[in-house]
Amino acid sequence: MKIKTLLAGVAMLGALALTATGCAGSGDKAGGDKPITVGFAQTGSESGWRAANTESMKKAFSAENGFDLVFNAADNKQEAQIAAVRSFINQGVDAIVIAPITVDGWDDVLKEAKDANIPVILEDRTVSASPDLYASWVGLDFTQEGKTAGEWVKKNFDGKGANLVVLEGTTGSSAALDRSTGFNDAIKGTDIKVLDSQTGDFTRDGGKKVMEGYLQKYGKSINVLFAQNDDMGLGALDAIKAAGLTPGVDIQIVTIDAVKDGMTALSKGEFNYIVECNPLLGDKAAELVKAVLAGDTVEKKTIVADQSFDQEQAAKVLDSRPY
Repeated sequence: MKIKTLLAGVAMLGALALTATGCAGSGDKAGGDKPITVGFAQTGSESGWRAANTESMKKAFSAENGFDLVFNAADNKQEAQIAAVRSFINQGVDAIVIAPITVDGWDDVLKEAKDANIPVILEDRTVSASPDLYASWVGLDFTQEGKTAGEWVKKNFDGKGANLVVLEGTTGSSAALDRSTGFNDAIKGTDIKVLDSQTGDFTRDGGKKVMEGYLQKYGKSINVLFAQNDDMGLGALDAIKAAGLTPGVDIQIVTIDAVKDGMTALSKGEFNYIVECNPLLGDKAAELVKAVLAGDTVEKKTIVADQSFDQEQAAKVLDSRPY
């Protein structure tokens, strides 16, 4: 009788052990008890847009939402960003999210992530690498943003002999390349003259320095500025004012982003038109990570809608905007 009781006790302990193992196993990468470890390789902190984007990502990939976020900002240095991704791979994270600084140079490290069975989600910008090296991309239609800005310039300046200068974003980035394409397509066939186009690297200081050079070279002949982000446009404001000119009047300005400082300048009439680039991509990126880890089928690309604003529209929404 004692032997039977002993055997029954062993059997019960075995069943309990299996049950415990089963409960532990249910905390899988897709959202169980164990947090999902995600490595996020950000470009840096070059602009107000980037700060809002980083905040959105950190909030979405928080512990409260079931994540353990490993964050790296590469200070706009491609080699540092690739090194960060390799570090994520070596740490054995569950997934990697990248906001690529430039489109090229990603093939090798993306293949390393794929070989390690770590899915990659691209956020904001895109890459030229084969699409089978990453699971999905979420971001904005940069080409359409440039086109919308160009259409505003065309509507307001075609036939008036406008002289335009351009502040480009980071050289080789998908945002700069695509916005240039969209803008140039929109003003094609007009009499709008592009005097110059140089990179300000998406920074306020870069925009100021390049605009100072433009004003020294072309003087008061400039009457339109297209800045590929708000921060470069805000830097250009300082240069324009220092030259004794009135931004928004002597030089009309169209930018892309619609962050708080840019919208404030627009509401004051210092900018004339802004095309939005929504930085709040965190929730969608987190949703994609969970879906991919769960083995669900996801869209290869997700485009987040943008708006555009003139001075009156900016004044109406300024206080209610989250970034």
